[in-house]
Amino acid sequence: MTKAMTEPRIIVALDFPEEQSAMAMVQKLDPKMCRLKIGKELFVRSGPQFVEKVQKLGFDVFLDLKFYDIPNTVAGACRAAADLGVWMVNVHASGGHKMMEAAKEAVANSNHQPYLIAVTILTSMTSHDLSELGFDLTPMEEVQRLAGIAHECGLDGVVCSPLEAEILTKQLGKEFLLVTPGVRPEGSDRGDQNRVMTPVQALQAGSDYLVIGRPITAAENPIQSLENIISSIN
Repeated sequence: MTKAMTEPRIIVALDFPEEQSAMAMVQKLDPKMCRLKIGKELFVRSGPQFVEKVQKLGFDVFLDLKFYDIPNTVAGACRAAADLGVWMVNVHASGGHKMMEAAKEAVANSNHQPYLIAVTILTSMTSHDLSELGFDLTPMEEVQRLAGIAHECGLDGVVCSPLEAEILTKQLGKEFLLVTPGVRPEGSDRGDQNRVMTPVQALQAGSDYLVIGRPITAAENPIQSLENIISSIN
């Protein structure tokens, strides 16, 4: 799939523990203004049915389950995600060539073909964390290495922090999608993110889609917070 940048560029992270609170947030949002990210906890508790519910409300869904297993298992999971009709799904780049190639083939042979992207290094991780795991590269170097492998395997893009966006655009071209968590509006709490930028800085650096959670979902007025972010980037 070739890169086709479309609005909206904000992906709201529905990091809620159960369906009721997540749906209450969804009903405050507008599919013309944002897409939605559904991650592990919410998906495990509420399942594919919740994904289908929000898609029926008009929202594109980024299914953020970060598949990482033997190639055949990951291919089957990606095929199931494609059948669910999601807009985007991801795998771990550290699964290697065979795993990512199997995932890409599964999506390519599905009737519905979501964007398939790879997670490089989690935005909560620092050089110290990588060192503990036995890596002697900096987060920037490891992200470049893993993104290069994902590109070779034909994936549509990667998840990276906004700090790596500019160098990845130069390295892999503008057609390679960059989806960036670790985006915080000016003055927001970083939470458990370490490698962060503001929405404007992230887009200027080359990010294509911005994953933003608590600055919107924990705001007193989520739709106003979302509108403020959109206004700032426009």
